[in-house]
Amino acid sequence: MSRRDLLLVELAAQISVAGARRVAVDGVDGAGKTSFADELATTLGASHARVSADDHLNPPDVRHARGRDDPMGFWLDSYDHQSLREAVSSATPCVVDGMFLHRDELLDQWDFSIWLDVPFAVSVGRMAERDGSSPNPDDPSLRRYVQGQRLYFEACEPWRRATLVVENSDLESPVLVEV
Repeated sequence: MSRRDLLLVELAAQISVAGARRVAVDGVDGAGKTSFADELATTLGASHARVSADDHLNPPDVRHARGRDDPMGFWLDSYDHQSLREAVSSATPCVVDGMFLHRDELLDQWDFSIWLDVPFAVSVGRMAERDGSSPNPDDPSLRRYVQGQRLYFEACEPWRRATLVVENSDLESPVLVEV
């Protein structure tokens, strides 16, 4: 069994012992949230449905009302939180992946949460491979995303709100971080 598989089994056991029905997997874009949540849900078994925050984006006119490059708009306007809350309520038990899941409006939704920690150099590099964007976190074209995440960090310190933190820079060998 790989180190990743062992960690997923350990997390599933902790979630089961806690009796957690609604599990959040949060992290910056490119942290590996979707894959990690998919694998965690599989490890937990058929009882846990999958929900993705990306299925609850606001329409473009709302997301970009402050401007297409505005970090505040990314942080505040990306998601329809009410729609996400409704999906989580109707799908319990579930594993939810997404950004900004430890914000005040959503925090009460989670019985258990995981923050996937990766430096911007890693997450932006993954985004570059996936989307063809710049691999440089300081590139002006990424200002909306990197600075929007930094606004989230400042407002919520998601790694402190999470039940557990997993360092996910090495996708094959994620590490549970003692907090």
